[in-house]
Amino acid sequence: MRLRLFLIATLAALPATTLAATPTALGIFDGWGAFRDPATPRCYALAAPSATIGTPTVKGYASVGYWPKSRIRGQFYVRLSKARAPNRDLRLTIGSRRFILTGNGAHGWASDARMDAAIIAAMRSAPSMSVTSSTATGGAIADTYRLRGAATAIDAAALGCAKIR
Repeated sequence: MRLRLFLIATLAALPATTLAATPTALGIFDGWGAFRDPATPRCYALAAPSATIGTPTVKGYASVGYWPKSRIRGQFYVRLSKARAPNRDLRLTIGSRRFILTGNGAHGWASDARMDAAIIAAMRSAPSMSVTSSTATGGAIADTYRLRGAATAIDAAALGCAKIR
């Protein structure tokens, strides 16, 4: 129940233009949810961090999105719990795999579609992932996500937009 409340709160935090039509829940899978937004149209899997170092300044989340009309499939995105300092690496660790994400402020994403695919493949076989960086004041940013249910939510999001062209 707490996860559902978080997911609803996370959706409420998205820009109003994003929420022109209410997203449809495709399913809740352990710590991950899958949704379809018919207004855009897009589908996405979404989760909140299971642990965060320090006090978050924004609601962090990780997602894998599909925008069929733009031919974007399986795009990884993370919103950190705090804004990171400029020129600081944003590291994603999934099992033994490490990725340097691109982005700005509290936002991070893969540098290209090949990295997106590698991240999703790693997410399917690891129990957790963490995103780390540092703030402008030198504080640590570390958001950890449990990956149980992630593969099912990602698949549900992909299927939710499969017939949209």
